[in-house]
Amino acid sequence: MSHPARRLARALSPRSVATPLSALILAASAMASPVAASVDGQPVVVELFTSQGCSSCPPANQNLARLADRPDVLALSFGVTYWDQLGWKDTFASTQFTARQWDYAHTLHHAQVWTPQVVVDGRIDTVGQKLSQIEPLISAAKSRQAAGPRIEVSADRVSITAAAAPHAAAQVWLVRYDPRVVQVPIRRGENGGKTLPHRNVVHALVNLGSWSGPAATFAIKPSSDPNLRSAALIQDGPGGAILSAAKG
Repeated sequence: MSHPARRLARALSPRSVATPLSALILAASAMASPVAASVDGQPVVVELFTSQGCSSCPPANQNLARLADRPDVLALSFGVTYWDQLGWKDTFASTQFTARQWDYAHTLHHAQVWTPQVVVDGRIDTVGQKLSQIEPLISAAKSRQAAGPRIEVSADRVSITAAAAPHAAAQVWLVRYDPRVVQVPIRRGENGGKTLPHRNVVHALVNLGSWSGPAATFAIKPSSDPNLRSAALIQDGPGGAILSAAKG
């Protein structure tokens, strides 16, 4: 398992954060939040932080592609930038996505970031290579019960129902992602010479505003790319728990 890029690593000082699966499941069940993400009928959010230049990431990309077929999961692939200096610039990466991973690192008390990392509902993380370590976290997220807000996403708006207020104003995010399998030829770096499939790649992450409990509607512009699909998240601040989510 090659977690944080060890060669990149002298600069990043990554550390192993592997945790026994039983402890991960226990922590996922115990972590409290003002509103649960797995409101009936709404998907569990699985975020993969990955890079085309990381030799450990292809199995994680494949796992995310499998999860993308599940109606009860919103699987999102975020390309990060800190591998770009090692010979291949990730064609999907964004500094915004790297910053999002750092927000999770701070909230989850990690000293560094690494790839491939999977974050489930903004509450708990694991490495992405083994689906057997991800699925129990999804199940634990679905088992939490609370009266959270419901979201609907249409072509021109995101609508949120009234619900119990979070501790502080939560962030409302619009996500544009590509549900297709996209084959990417890699010419240099650790994966040089390979063509790697990617799915549910995030192309845009837009902060629509805040939500504090009352019903709310946010106007959105239709996507300029007909291949992209829309989703919406309500998140308890930067790197916080996902309070609710919906696919468009």
